[in-house]
Amino acid sequence: MGIESVIQEIVTTEVFGVWFLIGAALVFFMQAGFAMVETGFTRAKNAGNIIMKNLMDFCIGTVVFVLLGFSLMMAEDYVLGFIGVPNLMILTDFGAFLKSGNAPSFVFNLVFCATAATIVSGSMAERTKFISYCIYSAAISLFVYPIEAGWVWNPQGWLVNMGFHDFAGSAAIHSVGGITALIGAIMVGPRLGKYVKDTNNNVTKVNAIPGHSIPLGALGCFILWFGWYGFNGAAAWDSNSLASIFVTTTIAPAVATCTTMIYTWVKNGKPDVSMCLNGSLAGLVGITAGCDAMNAVGSVIVGLVSGILVVVVVEMLDLKFHIDDPVGAVGVHFANGVWGTLAVGLLADPAAPAGLNGLLYTGSLRLFGVQLIGIGAILLWTAAMMFCVFKMIEKTIGLRVSQEEEIRGLDSTEHGLINAYANFVQTVEELDYGYHEATVVSGDVPIAEAVEVKKVPSFDDGSPKITKIEIVCREARFEKLKNAMMDIGITGMTVSHVLGCGIQKGQPEYYRGVQVETNLLPKIQVEIVVAKIPVRNVIETAKKVLYTGHIGDGKIFVYDVENVVKVRTGEEGYEALQDVE
Repeated sequence: MGIESVIQEIVTTEVFGVWFLIGAALVFFMQAGFAMVETGFTRAKNAGNIIMKNLMDFCIGTVVFVLLGFSLMMAEDYVLGFIGVPNLMILTDFGAFLKSGNAPSFVFNLVFCATAATIVSGSMAERTKFISYCIYSAAISLFVYPIEAGWVWNPQGWLVNMGFHDFAGSAAIHSVGGITALIGAIMVGPRLGKYVKDTNNNVTKVNAIPGHSIPLGALGCFILWFGWYGFNGAAAWDSNSLASIFVTTTIAPAVATCTTMIYTWVKNGKPDVSMCLNGSLAGLVGITAGCDAMNAVGSVIVGLVSGILVVVVVEMLDLKFHIDDPVGAVGVHFANGVWGTLAVGLLADPAAPAGLNGLLYTGSLRLFGVQLIGIGAILLWTAAMMFCVFKMIEKTIGLRVSQEEEIRGLDSTEHGLINAYANFVQTVEELDYGYHEATVVSGDVPIAEAVEVKKVPSFDDGSPKITKIEIVCREARFEKLKNAMMDIGITGMTVSHVLGCGIQKGQPEYYRGVQVETNLLPKIQVEIVVAKIPVRNVIETAKKVLYTGHIGDGKIFVYDVENVVKVRTGEEGYEALQDVE
């Protein structure tokens, strides 16, 4: 080998070593993406709790991964291809640890471990005790993920030696987080009001509980997609493999998103925004195992299946099995983690950088059989361990918060955070919780000590009649209404943004496949008090301006007003409504 070749090899090694650490940083940034997706897809009263759990997933995971996890996964002393022998080199001899070349591997596998742990946060959101979640997070990072990931990525692992291929973790990370999310969602139970039993018809009504911020969820999706280039590409060994990985990592989620959009559009009459965001993530999960082993056609097939699979699984769990998964973690990570792992055995192209023999290209079933054994073993290990962990937590400190705490929100009850969005008024929650024992009172005064309501005396001093006119109309018609009122002499009005529905009960829509039966539509409410201007004149003017002939034009309400008091001057009745001379 000539000197130029040696130099080129050294430079390439150094460059890809730096890229490996940059990729680890991108994967760490994905924690922000998961936090935003889960926060946006849940209610505002739990936003701080979601952020806290995602933060502690990584921080607790780091502590236990340093103490034991990394040794169980990547130790050189590996027993029977199953488990590493802890040596604590990172704590006892840091210099030797660095010289061994394990530092980059430690960082990269740590951020992967945190990803597996944080997937579960969404499926158990809004009703899980924070302390219980911390214990679970420590358990998966301490021994559950490290042991099975060692089978997949430690050169001595038994799955590695069988030829199992999971380049970036469809099985080792996403399927592990996904099946744990499923077990956790089942054991903690659904959110209050999600499924309400109708005793008369002996059926269970499924209620949609929309997330409070789709834009926040979309931001998280884009962050995750960006970070996924590091997730899949960090371990690339040359520029050709890196380019191939970037291509497949782009095609699969794009195709999956388009598929989800078309599928929900045809099924529900309109494309579902939140499901399309899930579709993007499903395509990314699906291509993760074989991103280096597939060509463009294989990526398209992965995306097509992922885009439909995520919708089918999310709706089946919700509508048929009544398993409450607020963010779709099971459909995205479990279903598509399994699909992505098996897809390698079907779609791996021998001409791709990994050089594997997929069934559709070679007719050989061997790789598919290995993939099937590998994903089965990983799921069996994870399910057994995490069921035991959740069961022990349930029997000791408990998994779930009380009914009253859940209704108030975990931000205040678990963290003392009155509102994660300071100075923003949260919307009124309209949800039938299906029971009547819990009482929610706004304020600190108990019901028994509440101030008695007294009727305000009426005023009758012979002044002209005072009338209040309340107009509820479309937002788009407000400017015309305001100008028309000014033209007839109205000098003051109170305007509010409101939500409401009329006789038609709003417009039925779908959220994640579940019909939202009563949709409160945004309206403008205008309140006008008149004494000199004829009431009929105000009504006729408003009708003329607001009329379109379509449902939803609005309503006009007319009330008698007993008195009006102008605070600045003390004037009352008719005089209080007149202009200043």
